[in-house]
Amino acid sequence: MFDENNTAIICIDIQEKLVNMLKNSEKISNNTEKIIKIASILNLKTIITEQYPKGLGLTIEKIRNIKDFTTLEKNTFSALQTPEFYEKLKQLSAENILIFGIETHICVLQTVIDLLENGYNVFVISDCSASRDEYNHNTALEVMKQKGAYIITLEIALFNLLKSSKHMHFKEIQQLIK
Repeated sequence: MFDENNTAIICIDIQEKLVNMLKNSEKISNNTEKIIKIASILNLKTIITEQYPKGLGLTIEKIRNIKDFTTLEKNTFSALQTPEFYEKLKQLSAENILIFGIETHICVLQTVIDLLENGYNVFVISDCSASRDEYNHNTALEVMKQKGAYIITLEIALFNLLKSSKHMHFKEIQQLIK
């Protein structure tokens, strides 16, 4: 499916005000912290977006403090419609994209569709994504699946990246999910 060398991570709008409006805010913030820590350990190419941070706040602190990832401000729902994002994405030279964020049915969905239309293999991490309304979240996941994205979980992504318990970071990463 994907590995450390051909994969980039896109974290969409895990921002203070957006996380606080979620019913499952603790789960989403904890899971996103885990995947961003894993990205840091594995040195994966990572872009974090912030939708209108003046109004919605910055990326949550527990993610912001992990590593100095590229953070890009956007006002478009699809990140690919922001020229700076699209240029940065092309520089990463990744064929596979692990993507997650808030809100699943708006910014994540539109970004996923644009990624698919641009030839990327897209893997949506469902338990690191959310919408205010679960019905919208689930419907968006189904639409993305119909369009050709793979719907996976944090653990599916993690173990697919590691490939084996012999991976040099296996024990360190395993501690994150216990």
